[in-house]
Formats: sequence, C-alpha cells, structure tokens
Amino acid sequence: MNHSTLETMKAVILAAGEGLRCRPLTLTRSKVMIPVANKPLLEHIIHAVAENGISEFILVVGYKKERIMDYFGDGLEFGVKISYVFQDAQLGTAHAVKQVRNLVEDDFLVLNGDNLIDAGTISDLLAGKRGSVTLLALEMEQTLGYGVVIADENRVKQILEKPKEVVSHLVNAGIYIFSTEIFDEIDKTPLSETGEYAITDTIQQMIDDGRSVYMVKSRSMWMDAVHSWDFLRANAVVLEGGRRELRGTIEEGAVVRGDVEIGDNTLIRSGCYIVGPVIIGRNCDIGPNTVILPSTAIGDNTSIDSSVEIQNSIIMNDARIGCNSYISNSIIGANNTIGPHFSTEVERNLLIEMKGILHHAELLGTVTGDDNNLSNSILIRAGKMVANNCNIEAGVTVNRDIPPGSIVI
Repeated sequence: MNHSTLETMKAVILAAGEGLRCRPLTLTRSKVMIPVANKPLLEHIIHAVAENGISEFILVVGYKKERIMDYFGDGLEFGVKISYVFQDAQLGTAHAVKQVRNLVEDDFLVLNGDNLIDAGTISDLLAGKRGSVTLLALEMEQTLGYGVVIADENRVKQILEKPKEVVSHLVNAGIYIFSTEIFDEIDKTPLSETGEYAITDTIQQMIDDGRSVYMVKSRSMWMDAVHSWDFLRANAVVLEGGRRELRGTIEEGAVVRGDVEIGDNTLIRSGCYIVGPVIIGRNCDIGPNTVILPSTAIGDNTSIDSSVEIQNSIIMNDARIGCNSYISNSIIGANNTIGPHFSTEVERNLLIEMKGILHHAELLGTVTGDDNNLSNSILIRAGKMVANNCNIEAGVTVNRDIPPGSIVI
C-alpha cells in the first residue's frame, strides 16, 4: 500500500471485552490494560500499528472503559490520534465493528485488543491487501481452540470458529482490512448460537455470496492472551527484545547483567543480583541481596525488602514485598502489601477450574488481584489465586482460590 493510503487509513481496535478468563486481574481493569513489560498490552498494539504509518485510532471500549480512556486520552502523548466509541452490551465482534460506521470513510484496519503483535504483523497484512476483505492467517501446528481458515491459494473459502477436529493449520488471527461494504453485510448477519453477532459469520456470509475474501499468511509475532498466565509468556517475549538502560542508582556491590532497564529515581541496593531481560520501573527501592532473574517486570513505586528472589514474574505498580520472599512464574497485581517469608509454589501442567471448565496452565505459581494485604509467612499453592481487597493473616497456606474481599485467618 502507498504512504498516502496509510495516512488516511484508520485502525479500529476492539477493546470492550471483560476478559473473564483473566480473573482476578480483570476485576479492576479490562484485559487490554494488563501490563506487559510495564506497559498495557493495548499500548504495544497501538505502537505496532503506528510504526506502519497509521496514526488515527478508534477504540471500541466498554468494560472498565474509564481506565482505558484515562490512560490513553486523545493519544497525543503516544504520537497518535485516538477517539472512542462505546459498546456497552457485549454482543459480539460484528456488533463492535458496527459501532464505527459513521467514523470511517475508506478501507480500515480492525484488530483485537488482546493479541500481542509487532510492526511486522501489520505490515504483512497491509502488503497483501486485496478484495473487500483481507484477513491475516498464521500457520500453527496446534489449532484446537482457535478459529481456522480454509483457503485455495490466498482466496478464503471458509472460516470455521473453533472446530472440534483439525481441518486446517491456518489460524484466523482476527486482524482484518475491511472496505465500508462490511457495514451493510453486518446488518444482514444473523445471531450466532452463542447469542452474539460474530464478524467471522459476516465474512462467511460474503464468501457464500461469491464475494472476494483474501488472506495473508504471516510469520510475524502474534500471541493470543486468553488466560492471565498467558501474560507471563507475552511479558517474556517483549522483554527479550529489550535494551539496557540504567537510569536509576546502583549501589556498589550490586551486580546487573544482560538487558536490564531501570527507571528514574529507582535504587538498587548493595548485594543485589539482577540478570536480564528485566525491567524495573520508576521510584522503586530494591532491597539488599535481592535476586531478580530473567523475564521479570517490576512496576513503578514498588519496594522490595532484602533477600527476596523473583523470577519470570510480573509485579505491578505500588507493590510492597517483605524480606526473604520467593516469587516465581506469578503475577502480583497493583497495590499489594506482602509480608516477609511469602512464597509461591510452582507446578507444570496445571488444570485450573473456572466456572466449571478446566483450563491448562503450562507453568504457574499464582495470580493475585489488586489491593490485597498478605501478612508474613504465607504460602500460596500452585495455581491458586487471590482476588482483590483480601486480607490474609500470618502463617496461612492458601489451598484454594480466595474470592474478593475475603479475610483469611
């Protein structure tokens, strides 16, 4: 596509969903605002699109929309222009796209706010644009649980939503370029069996009517963040492409190796051992003899006492972690106060129940929501989660999921 076309193309990001499978993190934020390398997932997506010369964005928001709007504003701070439309009722992807009908005049890009991508992902799609619809597909060995594409060369013959058996190794990435014809087609889209208006049904309807729908195969980055623990993998991938930037103060006797980013006004005390890729935010105090190992992100205004070990974890903003604690393969939400001798158990191939359905976690410690107060000498068993606004007394072993507002003694 030529540069002038990109200057007029708008990007529509679907960011209205709640993310129930990312509880407890989504009790207080939408999934798109969960941090990856200390920035909301949505910010990474906007940056990837903007690198391709597209500067105007429409965010379709709904659940916890104020948090998204407060963070991104009009987009000026991020070098783009952002406007918002509301999808208050979650009636599916086609219904979400329909909300921008009066805001686009030309072909436009549509993508989900919960897939980690890079600039190459978008450039691949733009380079292959043709017909009324162009969609991005990825070749994957394991396709169960994904929507798949059946195609003849690059022309799409069928889109199947999560088939029960393997019929194609081409996964629909949920990233599209639409002409404005799509809006009339959405008006004709019937309600799906799940009670939603799905954009894949709209596209299939166009295929059945003989319209030209094309796909572009990409080998660029695309990661689907379905569960909270998927963010650990996304965090590790983004940190791998990091840089070494030490803006804080590192005391004599501290060792910092590899790609480590340390924010302004952060203090790394003597005896610390940090091995990248690691990112530590602003205004943090990392206590003496603390060990921070690869694929760890620590948010702003966080204090960590002495002799703590953290690896492959996300610690969000405003956390306080007591001495002699061990955190591995875990996500600790914002504004958590954790006492000394806290520990997370870690296991592989866990089956985690959510609303009666078992979900697989390859490797996980724990996930906690926001605003919890955990006293000293607490152990959380692998895969057990603490919601938000909970108080857990000293010496407790957490053997089950703790619901919001609990007091555990």
